[in-house]
Amino acid sequence: MSFVLGVVIGVFVGVGLIVGFVKSENYRSKCRSELATTVAAFARMTVEDSRKIFTPEQYPPWVVFSNQQKLNWLNSHLEKIWPFVDEAASELVKSSVEPILEQYRPMILASLKFSKFTLGTVAPQFTGISILEGGSEGITMELEMNWDGNPSIILDIMTYVGVGLPVQVKNIGFTGIFRLIFRPLVDEFPCFGAVCYSLRKKKKLDFTLKVVGGDMTAIPGISDAIEGTIRDAIEDSITWPVRKIIPILPGDYSDLELKPTGVLEVKLVQAKELTNKDIIGKSDPFAELYVRPVRDRMKKSKTINNELNPIWNEHFEFVVEDPLTQHLVIKIYDDEGLQAAELIGCAHVRLNELEPGKVKDVWLKLVKDLEIQRDQKDRGQVHLELLYCPYGTTNGFSNPFADNVQLTSLEKVLKSGAEAAQNGGEINRRKDVIVRGVLSVTVISAEDLAPTDLMGKADPYVVVTMKKTETKNKTRVVPESLNPVWNQTFDFVVEDGLHDMLILEVWDHDTFGKDYMGRCILTLTRVLMEGEYKGTFELDGAKSGKLNLHLKWAPQPLYRDS
Repeated sequence: MSFVLGVVIGVFVGVGLIVGFVKSENYRSKCRSELATTVAAFARMTVEDSRKIFTPEQYPPWVVFSNQQKLNWLNSHLEKIWPFVDEAASELVKSSVEPILEQYRPMILASLKFSKFTLGTVAPQFTGISILEGGSEGITMELEMNWDGNPSIILDIMTYVGVGLPVQVKNIGFTGIFRLIFRPLVDEFPCFGAVCYSLRKKKKLDFTLKVVGGDMTAIPGISDAIEGTIRDAIEDSITWPVRKIIPILPGDYSDLELKPTGVLEVKLVQAKELTNKDIIGKSDPFAELYVRPVRDRMKKSKTINNELNPIWNEHFEFVVEDPLTQHLVIKIYDDEGLQAAELIGCAHVRLNELEPGKVKDVWLKLVKDLEIQRDQKDRGQVHLELLYCPYGTTNGFSNPFADNVQLTSLEKVLKSGAEAAQNGGEINRRKDVIVRGVLSVTVISAEDLAPTDLMGKADPYVVVTMKKTETKNKTRVVPESLNPVWNQTFDFVVEDGLHDMLILEVWDHDTFGKDYMGRCILTLTRVLMEGEYKGTFELDGAKSGKLNLHLKWAPQPLYRDS
């Protein structure tokens, strides 16, 4: 509760300062002759050179191209005008935060509002500026702000049972980076039509929290409820890529609004060698995935009980707003039942590393913390398939998960009944895509298998299984070989290609039993998109060994009712 509440205050204080510069009449009257002259000169220079590619020499002396520069000039002006900015920004922050808190207010609370909000007498310091892009359309810059303030902030929390908890926040220490976009550039003061602002990154937050005349633990669950409310409000309202637009001059600025750019399809395949968090038995892992950590946009997998090498094969879909800066986060937890789940490890993938329209198959090493990479403990790995599909592309690739298949009359009845029971008659879930066909699997050979016999040899064969139907085939046994060649092909009728898996297990044949030599698990996503491919796959659960395979997909026409 304390940490997240501080984030709220720090974020909106920074926003208030930025917007207060623009909106405060006192600021305009007191500072136009000093600070505004510099801003106007910079903007006029930008307009004059709008048809040129900017070079470092074209920026004012206080700007370093693609780098950071100390802003002593701005801090000096800010200290002089701080009383006026404080007055404007305090009211702005209060009026901006309260509607958002009300929007996300949990049901157990009757109200969340500020009874007092002033920023105090200590002005923040801007410690650096970065120019990210410039041109004829506009300017994007990032400002780093450091504030060790003495504000007077009281948040009144009221429950339906009549219990009030006044929470006082003092001695805030905040460091964060705000992104500002000035667009479009015009030949009229202040030389830009609107400004967009967003919290790009929060680096540090310290503060003192005091409950006045009440106890936060008096009502069970209230702390978690408030923390979840504030976290969602921040992520869904101000954290990049979300941005706020402030019109400076009259005009239509809808092109600056946040818009989805594409869809990220994620298949959570499996994990291996997870850390065991249980004293008795094994962990019960499940995964949590998100692009933006907002409650209704986070996805959760099913729990696999008592397993350190779980297989999920679950598909998730995420809306992407900015593929250049956003990333997919995955966290693996151990389900503890009624108690809070325990984190096993986490990983992330930057979306700018994905080629649009091409499936990327990745194994990610799990770490304890995504921000601090000092932990070298082996926590296991997670296997993902990723496909980024931008909107409006015409390069010929198709999304195999696209919802463009009509359901039969029977399927409509079955789905309608199930969804009506779950949603109270409101049917708005995404229809499942069904892909049927014949999968041909050619087991070509294996390489560098680990010996299992006393003579340093093995008698290997491969068991090929479709996971959903448990249909199995196996190759012949190749005696006394660690590099066997089979060249055997097996055909499987697949009813649901997008959600099935192919499992290949290598065994050593013995007269009185068999020894396990490793396995590889494949989804069908790649063969569905490419139609046919050859590949070499390392064996999991083995000291060494690879399988050489050839996969081919033949779709079967599916006739449906019109």
